[in-house]
Amino acid sequence: MELPGFLYGFYERSLQRSLDPERVPKHIGVMVDGNRRWARQFNAPTSQGHQAGADKIHEFLGWCQELGIKVVTLYMLSTDNMNRSGEELDLLMGIIANTLDRLDEDEDISVHAMGAPELLPDYLAERLNKLTARTPVHEKIHVNVAVGYGGRREIVDAVRELLHDAVARGADIGKLADELSVDDISRFLYTRGQPDPDLVIRTSGEQRLSGFLMWQSAYSEFYFCEALWPAFRKVDFLRALRDYAGRQRRFGS
Repeated sequence: MELPGFLYGFYERSLQRSLDPERVPKHIGVMVDGNRRWARQFNAPTSQGHQAGADKIHEFLGWCQELGIKVVTLYMLSTDNMNRSGEELDLLMGIIANTLDRLDEDEDISVHAMGAPELLPDYLAERLNKLTARTPVHEKIHVNVAVGYGGRREIVDAVRELLHDAVARGADIGKLADELSVDDISRFLYTRGQPDPDLVIRTSGEQRLSGFLMWQSAYSEFYFCEALWPAFRKVDFLRALRDYAGRQRRFGS
């Protein structure tokens, strides 16, 4: 074994042993950013970057299961991404569909779709619906797949659904407006019934949310990593978890 590889493995194991299981986040949001830039580094086609990013997702979920993380939200395709060229979108959506098929093969993973299915090709929307309806045999991890997702749109959809629900119940809209609470809107978000993310990770060096989980991340901790998503290593992930464990969460106080 070459010395650099040996040292890397030793450091990785040391980092993992140093983590307190009680300080590992229960829900992690991940902005899988940098696929196209990774491909450009190797003069490779964009599709190769997206495929490398998809492969990294499965590797990452394995790390999460190993560390006992129960919920992961993956930002895979935003509403803003829908403005890319038709050729790139077709390739990307095909890769996402194959990624969903691979998730479907794991009986320990449950999947929930987040986003606007009407923006997606029928075949992709159907796969998302099928996967969401599936019940895992022994759930080890729950994965939210944000495809065709926008944070502002999610809040608008939640308010719209809340109002439709009020009308269906014959509620007084004026009274609803006077008494409206944070919990009322939370009940209609895409992630309803789930804990908010404890930690949000963004790769590629960008330091912005880009509309990801705008409501749910109000008190999340954020970790920005320089590595492009396909090059994101387990040691990078462990460093993020170590950083998170060392923070004092204040929840607005």
